[in-house]
Formats: sequence, C-alpha cells, structure tokens
Amino acid sequence: MKKILIIDDEADMRKLLADYFEVNGYHIMTAKDGNEAVRQAEKQPDIILLDINMPEINGLDVCRKIRSYVSCPILFLTARVEDADKISGFQAGGDDYIQKPFSIHELGARVDAHLRREMRNQKKTTVKFSGDLVIDYSERALYCNDIQISLAKKEFDIIELLSKHPGMVFDKERMYERVWGTNEEGDSSVIPEHIRRIRSKLKEHGCESKIETVWGVGYKWKR
Repeated sequence: MKKILIIDDEADMRKLLADYFEVNGYHIMTAKDGNEAVRQAEKQPDIILLDINMPEINGLDVCRKIRSYVSCPILFLTARVEDADKISGFQAGGDDYIQKPFSIHELGARVDAHLRREMRNQKKTTVKFSGDLVIDYSERALYCNDIQISLAKKEFDIIELLSKHPGMVFDKERMYERVWGTNEEGDSSVIPEHIRRIRSKLKEHGCESKIETVWGVGYKWKR
C-alpha cells in the first residue's frame, strides 16, 4: 500500500483528497501546516501533495526543508501557475504542478503516473540513451560507444541524480546537498567544474552530453 502525504491548511481539501485516495487503496497521511508537514515527511511517504499557499511556513519552504531527506515525488497544489512560480517550485525541489481548481480524477492519474515512473527508475539497472550512451547503475559505470568512461565517484553521482530525473531542473545548491550531503564541508561552486569534466570526457569518447544548462537556474538531463 503506497503512502501519500497530503499537506493543506484547508480541512475540507484534506478530507476530499484523503477520502479519494483512501478509496483508491492508499495509506493516508495528512498535515495541516508546515511544521506538521516536516514531521510527517520523516515517515518517508511514497508521494507528497503539497499546497503552496499556507500560513507561517508556505509550501515552497516546506519543500526546501524536507528535500534533504525525502526523495519521493512532490506535487504542488496551487492556483499560481506563472512561469516564475513554476521555476521557484522546481528550484525548491518540486516535481509537478497541479492547478486549482483541478479534476480529482486527473490528480489521481498524475499521482499514479509519478509512482509508476519511480518504480521504473528503481527497477532499471542499465539504461541506454541516444548516441550509444549507456549507464549501468548497479555497476556505477558509464559507457560510450561500448567503451567505459572513467569517472570520479562524485561525477557518477551527479550523472545518476540527473539521469534518474530526466527533464527535472536542479540548482547547484540542491545538487550539492543531494550528492555531497549536508554534513560535508564545501559549497556548490564545485558543481560547474564537475559538470565541465563530465562533458569533456563524453566529448573525448564521441558521445554528446545529455546534461543541459538551464541558464540562471541550474542543470537538467535532456529527455
């Protein structure tokens, strides 16, 4: 039974979502504010529905707080859909936006789609990309035209993070937290140099890098 964490300050919305997903076989967890959300997220849900417009601690801040120890998909529920808001949400660590008012059945389908994608990513050990680029996650190896490319540990960690979340934009700070961890000394300024080395090694072996720079935001893996 998949665990879904529903975070919304409106009791009616929490009940609507909880009733729907419970009927559809989910284990329900709820939080009415940001502080409770942070505590509930420690229980490692499989997916999170997160309202942005909450008092005291808003959804974006909640997302930033929990992303260091929660890897599941986070779907924002919001009436705001301007590009700047979306970028802020993706930078904070969100995976998708659901605009209010929404169809409950469409929301259910989106939740199912994200969970299926997570299951596919967990099952895949070897993935082939375009241009004869192959990643073997179990062996932690990268191949280009059937030749293994020598990578430092952090270089492979960056490739693994980005390639397992294709199309998702990671800023330097979030990448540093996910790859190096919050307890490591240093800062995110090392990220561009690691990206440069990865791209250089791929070019050396005749493979195009799928790491794309999103100017002013961060990096993503091209779909």
